[in-house]
Amino acid sequence: MLDVTVIEDPEAAAVCLDPVRVRLLAELGGGPASAAMLAGKVGLPRQKVNYHLKALERVGLVELAGERRKGNVNERLMRATAASYVISPLALAAVQPDPDRFRDQLSARWLLALGARLVRDVGTLITGAARARKRLATYALDGEVRFASAADRAAFVQELTAGVGALIRKYDAPGAEGGRDHRVVLALHPTVREESPAAPETDQS
Repeated sequence: MLDVTVIEDPEAAAVCLDPVRVRLLAELGGGPASAAMLAGKVGLPRQKVNYHLKALERVGLVELAGERRKGNVNERLMRATAASYVISPLALAAVQPDPDRFRDQLSARWLLALGARLVRDVGTLITGAARARKRLATYALDGEVRFASAADRAAFVQELTAGVGALIRKYDAPGAEGGRDHRVVLALHPTVREESPAAPETDQS
């Protein structure tokens, strides 16, 4: 089972958004189970669970893990193809965000568009790499910083922009034969706490 996989197909996205199917995917993330086993957990008749499982199987979100004999019936044991799923903007291709349409480094909505493109592009790369049985050369950095003041945050952004810009200018080799283009995305936003959701910052939206 994959830790996370991307859903690019519109039909698969529509299928998985059903609340019952989301619950079934979550249950199957814990290990293979039959429709009868799942029925007791989700409080639905076995036939209804089987209907939902077939829909998930049709779009590749669950797969057959094995079969077992129970009484006079052969039970199909199903498993989720991943522990978690991300829906790519490609599932809504006609209305997916386009960061190039509106560029504003201080806009939260532009940051959201960049994040959507990141999900789309990395999802596409993961799908292609899996088909080719190759590994991807990627890197991510995640951290938190508490600024003492808005002025400190502004100074941090200025230094970060200058430093990363210098690195890009240093290593960028547009004419290198056999080179490969890479995208660099940096983001800074208030940390969201579940117990105390961050209030919107009107000067940054």
